[in-house]
Amino acid sequence: MNPDQIKEHLRFAAELGVPGVSRDPKWRSRADDGQDGQDGQDGSARGPREASESSSQPVPPILPVFGSAAEALAAVRADLGDCTRCKLHGLGRRQIVFGVGNPEADLMFVGEAPGADEDVQGIPFVGRAGQLLTKIIEAIELTRDDVYIANVIKCRPPQNRNPDPDEVETCEPFLFRQIDVIKPRVIVALGTFAARALLRTLDPISRLRGRVYDYRGAKLIPTFHPAYLLRNPASKREVWEDMKLVRSLLKT
Repeated sequence: MNPDQIKEHLRFAAELGVPGVSRDPKWRSRADDGQDGQDGQDGSARGPREASESSSQPVPPILPVFGSAAEALAAVRADLGDCTRCKLHGLGRRQIVFGVGNPEADLMFVGEAPGADEDVQGIPFVGRAGQLLTKIIEAIELTRDDVYIANVIKCRPPQNRNPDPDEVETCEPFLFRQIDVIKPRVIVALGTFAARALLRTLDPISRLRGRVYDYRGAKLIPTFHPAYLLRNPASKREVWEDMKLVRSLLKT
């Protein structure tokens, strides 16, 4: 089956009342191995309920079926909850900044972590750097509603410091799940930290930008962070070259 056929099959199964599927092969077979009853030690037949209760095999996890990418993203957000998985929750963060935009976007932007404005509003890239990002998006004839914007880290580090390695390790699985749900065609990594975190490299952004990387089924393009552009306006020309590359990839 191709992906569309699989999606339609799962949707039809959900309409029939099937709650989900499991990767465990045992899920495909009946718990009683096709027998209506099974003899107990006393020679009497055991019903399915008794056989189930006496089984020591763990129940394989059920993978939920979602009707849309928006529902799947909502499930990721619900799983994140009022996160206390790393130390950032006790270091002054006001709220989690999950992500915003089109759940089925072809283009996704990934930054480093929320800043002060984002921590207040709960939306990524809403400060001065966010306003510049909006202009960059509009320069390639899109709007913020057309794209999806998220960060590697969902909580603001104190004094806007770079996230610690343990914080990244704890939080990045939620970003990966966002990417896997949205399935963007192009991802733009904004700044050194985001590019390094996604590409698992220590190279500076100046060396990484200008190239296209394959990443989780998408094309990844690193570029300068909008906050860097506010301090170094001359680099806007290089970002424009990167965004023209983004635009050409989206049109192919």
